[in-house]
Amino acid sequence: MQKLIKHIFDFLFALICSVFAIPIILIAMLIIHFRSPEAPTIFKQTRIGYRGKKFTIYKLRTMTDERDENGELLPDEQRLKRWGEVLRTLNVDELPQILNILSGQMSWIGPRPLLPHEMSVMTLDEQKLRQSMLPGITGWEAVNESKSDSREQMAQYDLYYVSNWSLWLDLKIFWKTVSILFTKSRAEDSYRAPKVKEHEIKTDEVYSEK
Repeated sequence: MQKLIKHIFDFLFALICSVFAIPIILIAMLIIHFRSPEAPTIFKQTRIGYRGKKFTIYKLRTMTDERDENGELLPDEQRLKRWGEVLRTLNVDELPQILNILSGQMSWIGPRPLLPHEMSVMTLDEQKLRQSMLPGITGWEAVNESKSDSREQMAQYDLYYVSNWSLWLDLKIFWKTVSILFTKSRAEDSYRAPKVKEHEIKTDEVYSEK
């Protein structure tokens, strides 16, 4: 019953938020286009979703597409300009994920939607447990990201969330997220997206329910 309430809330809240989000997204897209016209304004990427199924996540692009003489992308810190930092600080870049929620691929609150290679820090059993819930825009790991500096630690926060999930825990995460947004106390990128270290890898396989 609790999960049904969660799914209904996800959809209805996403529907309401989309009314306000669409104008903001359009304005942000114009800013991105004029500041960095060399690439699409919407960033698409394959992530691992519910029961290990792959899906396309949507975000607003926050970095330029600048490349070196060999055609390779420049380091992230060189491609992240002031306009991109503002979009990230205000979390405007996350708004297109409302579409992922409306399509049933994501939830407002859940485990972080990972890239396939980032799943390697968990065993297949851990992956199966973690992907038993929809990935979320925010989550227990997200509100504790300043405390974790490795992919393995990040995975443990998500596993805790899935193992102890309740509507009360979601409500707690919601208020923590609001507090982080209004106090602008979100962790630096180095904490939010650390690279997978070789010693953290537990398997080369990615769980996917047949």
